[in-house]
Amino acid sequence: MHELAKEFSYQIAWRSRGRHPGRHASAQRGLGMDFVGHAPLISYPDPRRIDLRLSLRDPMEQIHVRIFNQRSAVPVFVACDLSGSMGFPGHFNKLRIAAEITASAAQSASRINDPFGFIGFDEEVNEAWMIPASTRVQAAYLLAESLQDYRPPHVGGAGILQVNRYLPRERALVLLVSDFHMPLEMLEEALVSMQRHHIVPIVLWDAAEYSAIPEFGLTHVTDSETGEKRTLMLRKSTHARIQAAFAERRAALDALFMRYDIPPFFIEQGFDADALTEYFYQFVTA
Repeated sequence: MHELAKEFSYQIAWRSRGRHPGRHASAQRGLGMDFVGHAPLISYPDPRRIDLRLSLRDPMEQIHVRIFNQRSAVPVFVACDLSGSMGFPGHFNKLRIAAEITASAAQSASRINDPFGFIGFDEEVNEAWMIPASTRVQAAYLLAESLQDYRPPHVGGAGILQVNRYLPRERALVLLVSDFHMPLEMLEEALVSMQRHHIVPIVLWDAAEYSAIPEFGLTHVTDSETGEKRTLMLRKSTHARIQAAFAERRAALDALFMRYDIPPFFIEQGFDADALTEYFYQFVTA
């Protein structure tokens, strides 16, 4: 296992339509143990599944077989924001955390034979930061190593609107990793475009962005997504307004995600794999 990887457990609350064997409940007929009903042998010609009792009781003298669903694999993707704000130099390196999530998701998916893929975006989906879904995780580990040292340019995250084009047609589990410092209208449009998938928003924030700032004095700030530099005169009231703005932003993100029944997973002090496991038990299997 890679040094960045910290395994977590995840579940889905829907039936996979994937044809490859795996560990998730599936809508595909097969040799699994999930009994779903009976069918005439002529419609489902599998003599290994003949139900003798039902067949003997049938007044039409039809031969019946038991039908089972197999267990199937589910594609798992990390869709990661690589815009300028993700390079904010605070207490925690957001892209280092994103790299840990990527390596951990790849390892956790591989352990149960789910294919893993990665989609990176800034102003557009960046094909240099993409790997196709595969059960071989070495490419994901190499990408994670590069990601933790990446310094994004001063660009925005409008590429989130293109992510859906790079996801598979079958339903996938998508860990959407970002600080979500983007217009809410853009974010909502992206969520609508990805509605057929199971989205888990992973929100990367850093206390240095809003609370660990001085209450008085001059400070120089740079807009991470435009490169614009400004000098601010900080007062106690300014400090309070900044914190209030972040509290309002968090409430707005919560409200938006919950409109689509996808609770966000906030990370502000480093990635905790056990906390993500608990998220799935709390919000997916409940």
